[in-house]
Amino acid sequence: MARRRQLSAFSLSFLDTMSCGFGAIVLLFLIMKHNEDADLNRSVPTSDLSSEVRLLEEEILEEQQNLARVRNTLSELDERLATAQGLARRIMEEIAAQEGQLDELELANSSTALEQLKKEIRKLETERQQLIREVEKTGVNIRQYAGEGNRAYVTGLRLGGRHILVLLDSSSSMLDRTIVNILRIRNMRDERKRSAPKWKNAVATADWLSARFPLESRYQIYTFNTRTAAALPDTYGRWLEVRDKLQLTQAIDKLGTIVPEGGTNLEQVFRAVGGMRPLPDNIYLITDGLPTQGSKPARGDKVTAKERLQLFTSALRELPKNIPVNVILEPVEGDPEAANAFWRLAQATQGSFMSPTRDWP
Repeated sequence: MARRRQLSAFSLSFLDTMSCGFGAIVLLFLIMKHNEDADLNRSVPTSDLSSEVRLLEEEILEEQQNLARVRNTLSELDERLATAQGLARRIMEEIAAQEGQLDELELANSSTALEQLKKEIRKLETERQQLIREVEKTGVNIRQYAGEGNRAYVTGLRLGGRHILVLLDSSSSMLDRTIVNILRIRNMRDERKRSAPKWKNAVATADWLSARFPLESRYQIYTFNTRTAAALPDTYGRWLEVRDKLQLTQAIDKLGTIVPEGGTNLEQVFRAVGGMRPLPDNIYLITDGLPTQGSKPARGDKVTAKERLQLFTSALRELPKNIPVNVILEPVEGDPEAANAFWRLAQATQGSFMSPTRDWP
C-alpha cells in the first residue's frame, strides 16, 4: 500500500509567499523613510525668511509708532481738557466778579437815578411855584372866565401890559354878521338887541380879556360907535386898578346893558386914546369892520368901500405911535377890505390879529 504524503503549513510556497510580502513591506518602508529624510534635508531659502522677518519688524515698528501717536494724542487731549477746565474756572470767576460789579453799578445807578429824580422834582416844584407867582400876577386870581365846557384857548394874542385899554365897537353892525339880519334886529326891542349872538360874543370877548389882566396892571374899557364912552361912565379918561375886583366886575356887567346902535367912528376913539395919561401900552380893539363915519359928516346915506378905507386911514393919524394894537375882528357882510386893513394895522404896531369863530370865547 502506497504511503500518504504528509501536509505541512510551512511549505516552500508558503514561505515564498511570505517572503515576497515581507520584502514588499520592507521596500515600502524604505521608500517612505527616504521621502521623510528628503523633506527634512530640503533647504529653505534664507532670503525669503529675511524678508518675512523684515516685514514683521516693519509692521511691529509701525504699530509701535501708531501706539506712540495715540499716546501723544491722549496726552495732548488731557492737556487741552486741563486747559479748558482752567479756562472754565476763570470764566466762572470773571462772571461772578462781573455780577458783583453789576450789582454795585445797579446800586450806584439807583442812587444816581434817585438823586436825579429828586433834582427833577425840585426843579418842577420851583417851576410850579414860579407859575403860581405868575398866575397870582394876572387877573385870573381876581376874576375867572371859562368858555363853554371850561375850554382853554390858545389865541396868539399878546396879553399883558401896565396900562391896558379895551376898545369895544358898539355900533349897530355888531348885531349880526349879515346886512339883512342887522336891519331886521335893529328895528326890534332893546332887549332883543342886547341878546344878539354877535354882540354877546363881543361882550364875552371883553370878559375873557379882563380875566387875563396882570394883577399889577391898570385898565380901561371904552365902547364906541358915533361917540366914545367908558364902560363905567364916571371913569372916562382914568385908569382903573385890576386889583379892584368889584369895579372890574361892574365894568363887564355894564357892557351887557349896552344896546348896539349907530355907525362906527374910529377916528374919535383913537383921538380919545391919545388923550389918556399915561398912554396905554397895549390896546385890544374888538370890532367888525372899517369905520362908516369920520370927523366930517357923510355926504349921503351910503358909504362906499373906498370911502371906508379913507376913513380908516384918517383914523390912524389920530392913533398914538408905538402902542401895540391887538385886533379881534368879528367879520360883517359887505366889508371885504376890513380883514386886510386891520391885519396891516396889527403888523405895523407889532400887535396881533385874530378873527374868532362864532362860538369863541
